[in-house]
Amino acid sequence: MTRTAVLAGLVAGAASAAGLRLLRSAAPTGATTWDRTNHAGATVTLLEGPAWVAGSSAGVLAGAAVAGSLAGSAATAGAAGAVGAVVAGAAAGPGAAAPLVATVASGALGALDDLAGDAGSKGLKGHLGALARGEVTTGAVKVLGLGVTGLLTAALVDRPRRAAAHGGLAAATRRGPAGAARAGSCVTSRTAVPTALDTLVGGAVVAGSANLLNLLDLRPGRALKASLIAGVLLATDPRSEASAGAAVGAAAGLLGPDLAGESMLGDTGANSAGALLGTALLQRSGRRGRLVALAVLAGLTLASERVSFTKVIESTPGLRELDALGRPSVARTAR
Repeated sequence: MTRTAVLAGLVAGAASAAGLRLLRSAAPTGATTWDRTNHAGATVTLLEGPAWVAGSSAGVLAGAAVAGSLAGSAATAGAAGAVGAVVAGAAAGPGAAAPLVATVASGALGALDDLAGDAGSKGLKGHLGALARGEVTTGAVKVLGLGVTGLLTAALVDRPRRAAAHGGLAAATRRGPAGAARAGSCVTSRTAVPTALDTLVGGAVVAGSANLLNLLDLRPGRALKASLIAGVLLATDPRSEASAGAAVGAAAGLLGPDLAGESMLGDTGANSAGALLGTALLQRSGRRGRLVALAVLAGLTLASERVSFTKVIESTPGLRELDALGRPSVARTAR
């Protein structure tokens, strides 16, 4: 991990852990509003989700400030909170705006499902089936909202690449026909300049990532471990270091209470975490990488409608031990 990723992670970890403690003691809507009973009969809080959103947003801003994308606004983020972070990021530039929009908007859509969700429809197939029957569930609203969020995020990621490429072409044109010809070959390159198709695929990747991580939030620590692994891998590229570093830090900061079965990400945190990781992938990928990611996400999502991820994990050596690592025996059957 780069220095920027490490700083983003440290800020996100500290902010998310502190946020969870604060929310559990003084939740705006009352802490019990976020309490749920898992299938093992234990009570867990979903306040880990809002803590993730706030902590990872602070981490993104801190990382962007160090990288020079958002100079001087990290302190503003700490004071303004998650909503202020989006405003600050959007005003400062698309480098920070894209991960912030993905994180906060996906978290808000997840919170809608957490607090007002209809338990009658489950999974992507269930929500889309209800929508086909004319029933608008909170899950269907979330699915559509994640699609819009993904497209907006991808557009924010791709916009500076297009601007840089076309700016280079304009400058080269002023240098004469030879310079214009050389620059034109770069601008028309599919890997250099994102097209509308690239943005569309990127939006699907962000939405699919948000959905997939939510499917993993069924056992203590599972979704956060997945976030840690994916984040570390994505944090090796300077283009995605702030986003990925923030995801790693927020996951590390909340892993303890999650493993203990005291709290869980819920839709709020899992959708937000998946969207942030998806954004980090877009920041470092061209068309080929996005298409591969979308194919994997689509395959896993379709498989989840027929196969239990928990059964697969528990029957696979290596995955089973990794899944249980750090989880107290009393919490291993929780969620």
